[in-house]
Amino acid sequence: MEQLSLFDNQERTAPLANRLRPEALEEYVGQKHLIGKGMILRQLIERDQISSMIFWGPPGVGKTTLARIIARQTKAKFVEFSAVTSGIKEIKEVMAQAEENRIMGTRTLLFADEIHRFNKAQQDAFLPYVEKGSIILVGATTENPSFEINSALLSRCKVFILKALEENEIKELLLYALKSPKGLGNMEISIEDAQVSAIARFSNGDARTALNTLEMAVFNSEMNEKAVLCVTKEVLAQCMNRRSLLYDKNGEEHYNLISALHKSMRNSDPNAAVYWMYRMLDGGEDPLYIARRLVRFASEDVGMADSNALQVAVASYQACHFLGMPECDVHLAHAVVYLAMAPKSNALYMACNACKKDIKEFPAEPVPLHICNAPTTLMQDLHYGEGYIYAHNTEEKMARMQCLPDALAGHSYYQPTTQGKEKQVKERLEEIEKWKNGNAS
Repeated sequence: MEQLSLFDNQERTAPLANRLRPEALEEYVGQKHLIGKGMILRQLIERDQISSMIFWGPPGVGKTTLARIIARQTKAKFVEFSAVTSGIKEIKEVMAQAEENRIMGTRTLLFADEIHRFNKAQQDAFLPYVEKGSIILVGATTENPSFEINSALLSRCKVFILKALEENEIKELLLYALKSPKGLGNMEISIEDAQVSAIARFSNGDARTALNTLEMAVFNSEMNEKAVLCVTKEVLAQCMNRRSLLYDKNGEEHYNLISALHKSMRNSDPNAAVYWMYRMLDGGEDPLYIARRLVRFASEDVGMADSNALQVAVASYQACHFLGMPECDVHLAHAVVYLAMAPKSNALYMACNACKKDIKEFPAEPVPLHICNAPTTLMQDLHYGEGYIYAHNTEEKMARMQCLPDALAGHSYYQPTTQGKEKQVKERLEEIEKWKNGNAS
């Protein structure tokens, strides 16, 4: 019990994620594409050449932490701003102080968390001070800055994309938290490596979620006779608010489940499809991965039989991107059920395969001269475009003109089925081919 008293003071009762917040680039986990040795952002920081920028990425990947490290390393005054509590008046007051600091030779790094929540007037209030150099604006957003930030302000900022942390990076952070005196290192804790990995998977790239889950699991564990806190599977499952499933996103089970989802939809079984989809979510799968597979399925297995399937799948992906888990599960279910119930055609998939085979065998067939572009007199003299018939100028809106290379003339790739709306496409294609062969009635 004496060990637990170490958490009585204010510093030790702060959330684990706050206590472990890195103070230097060397302690920072993740984003190697930005701050790894030789990477552009690291060079800008080390050379003290920082300008206004936007950090775009999912929650818990270190946007605020990175801004604090930059302020510390560049010896700038750090001011954190909130769209919820800061109006135009507060912005102008901070800017006036920043201007005074600039005159005195001190730069101000203004960190605007969730900058996409600032309205147009608030964002415009930053502009003159960014232009004068009174402040270095660092905005953090989980939304696409192209849509959410004023173009005038965005044009004055460099956008850096922060990625969700890899599972191994999260695990590294958790193991550090268990050992570090700033974290849980002053406590005797028994936790299995598999449990640490489960927390890393559960966090889905969010370091804050991972550390909060670990902290909750430790403080809800019972102490044994040797004063060791033992994290059990039951406690961990409750802290993660889901069953502890054996699911490795890079292993065999991952591919088994996505295969089960794909084949259930292909077999028009919405119940099985929803089940396998939710098994993946429950195991910690990234919803955007599932959504991407649905987009592929919409063209590969439904295709022209119901072209709306692709729109539904893409809309599902966008909804998952906007909302994330847990809210986006219903959007995935919507798309999964739609795709399962849609008429099926793999004609587009087969067309791609047949075409790839021909291109492999005939890799560089020339474009027929009559459909070549002829922008210059020389090209016209070489008969480029000669004999081309503009389809819109004909009564039928098409011409009896060969568009494939000579070596592939007559090859057919797209073979429409009679499923769903593709039946109409098949009938239309048959009419076109009949007319082009001169057999029209």
